[in-house]
Amino acid sequence: MNTYRRGWTLRRRVLALLAVVGVLLIGLAVAEAVVAAKNRAYTDTLLTRTGPLRVQGQELLNAMLDQETGIRGYAVSGNRADLAPYEQGVRQERDVAATIADLGRDHPAIAGALRTVQQQAADWRRTVAEPVIATTGSSGTAAGQALITAQARQQFDEIRTSVGDLQTAILAERQRGARDIERTGNLLVMLLIVAAVVVVLAGSLMLLSLERMVIRPLTGLAQQVREVAAGDYQHHIAGSGPPEFRRLADDVDVMRQKIAKDLAEVRAARENIEWVNSQLQKQAEELTRSNRDLEQFAYVASHDLQEPLRKVASFCQLLQRRYAGQLDERADQYIAFAVDGAQRMQRLINDLLAFSRIGRLTTGFVDVDLNKVMGDVASQTEPGRQYADAELTWGELPVIRGEEPLLTNLLVNLVSNSVKFRRPDVAPKVRVSARLVGDEWEITCQDNGIGIEAEFADKIFVIFQRLHAKDAYPGTGIGLAIVKKIVEYHGGRVWVDTDQAEGTAIRFTLPARPEDVEAAKAAAGADAAAADGDADAPADAESPAATADDVTPDPVGETADGTARPTPVGRQPDGTQDEDPPGGPPGHGTTGGTKERVG
Repeated sequence: MNTYRRGWTLRRRVLALLAVVGVLLIGLAVAEAVVAAKNRAYTDTLLTRTGPLRVQGQELLNAMLDQETGIRGYAVSGNRADLAPYEQGVRQERDVAATIADLGRDHPAIAGALRTVQQQAADWRRTVAEPVIATTGSSGTAAGQALITAQARQQFDEIRTSVGDLQTAILAERQRGARDIERTGNLLVMLLIVAAVVVVLAGSLMLLSLERMVIRPLTGLAQQVREVAAGDYQHHIAGSGPPEFRRLADDVDVMRQKIAKDLAEVRAARENIEWVNSQLQKQAEELTRSNRDLEQFAYVASHDLQEPLRKVASFCQLLQRRYAGQLDERADQYIAFAVDGAQRMQRLINDLLAFSRIGRLTTGFVDVDLNKVMGDVASQTEPGRQYADAELTWGELPVIRGEEPLLTNLLVNLVSNSVKFRRPDVAPKVRVSARLVGDEWEITCQDNGIGIEAEFADKIFVIFQRLHAKDAYPGTGIGLAIVKKIVEYHGGRVWVDTDQAEGTAIRFTLPARPEDVEAAKAAAGADAAAADGDADAPADAESPAATADDVTPDPVGETADGTARPTPVGRQPDGTQDEDPPGGPPGHGTTGGTKERVG
């Protein structure tokens, strides 16, 4: 590890280069900021002081000319109104002089020239203007004009010359400010050029350093790695360049050694894997053969076994009808046992066939409206419900992806079980409802029957498992096993809700369509926004209609609004009801009306 500490690391070299370039750029930035500040100050002085001074100098000259014009006019006319330009010029001279003094306070030459103009103007007014005004007013215009001599005109020309000197001083200051601006601007451009040169040099140095310290070592390392990847696992990988790259090369070489070692183990294990694969292939062939045998058995069970079984059942029924009462009581009992056994065997074979066909004979998933399915379920279970005077209701059910015949069979089994396992002297009530939970529809079939103990909640879904004797409740015990297989085939799960105080609630889930999930989320967001907006509404205000995912099971036997609605019913072409009601076919001994409602 100490060998890696010889020389600077790549990080240290890059940081050193960046530090030097950063210090240079920061120094240049500070110098540029100082020069830019001076340039801004010079520009401000030129624009806000020296420039306006030239205008004020011209205004000062105009004010002096107005004074001289007013004195001449008054001396000629003797009218006091002609003194207005003189009086206005005096005021303007005073204001302009104050402005020039303020703007040129930092310029001694301008201040000195201004004082000279003010002194000469004061002397002219004292020696010329005021005497002319007094003489004209007292002695007339001729006396006033006599005071405007060549000496007086020469004295005024001296004022003009002083104002010109003031303008020259202002122009000199303006030119000096322009030179300062030009000098600082040139210096600023030079500093920017130096900064650009520093950046270009730093970038060039960085590229050269990367080429020598990064690209070349990495290229060499990559070439060696490619040689190893090509199959030369014994090639030693050596690094060059900064310590980090040499350390990386050593790490890659360690990895190469481990790969070479593992490769030897892999080669040794490959033969074992090939042997295992051959065994798996044999098992797959055996499984294929077994499946073919099972399919053959299903064919035999559905065709060949049915024919002798029907013959046995038919002749036993013939014996029962022809010789009933002619033999002794024990013979009649034996014949009844034979007929019942043959019939139960037929039901077992048919149920086994139905169970084996689930998921094997498929028509493909389509959009299935469970409300329409419930109409078919109501039609198929109508005889049993009429016999038991059962009431079947369901809430708004969703549209899901699945096979309609299987889903119909699923709900027929659940409703038939709810009607079959009823309490004595209590009219059965069956309620089917749905609610959206996450991305699944949870569908509940709830009844008011005898219920299921918690310890038997899992046992009822096992094929041919019965909780009661066959003479207590008819059936083969395969209905809920078919329910479970259909639900799992559709990607759901089924269970018994053991928290019910009365009756049985069997719940199962089916995947929801993506558009239903998105619509539910959008509706939930809209409801939340509406709730925020209606936070101050009365507590008993009527709430909006519930969406499909807000549907919860109503009490068994009641719709959402407490009224019955007719439900369209129709019989599934290949659907049948699993069990006959006890005591004979429906309608024997009672007219039992059917109650169907959609809530």
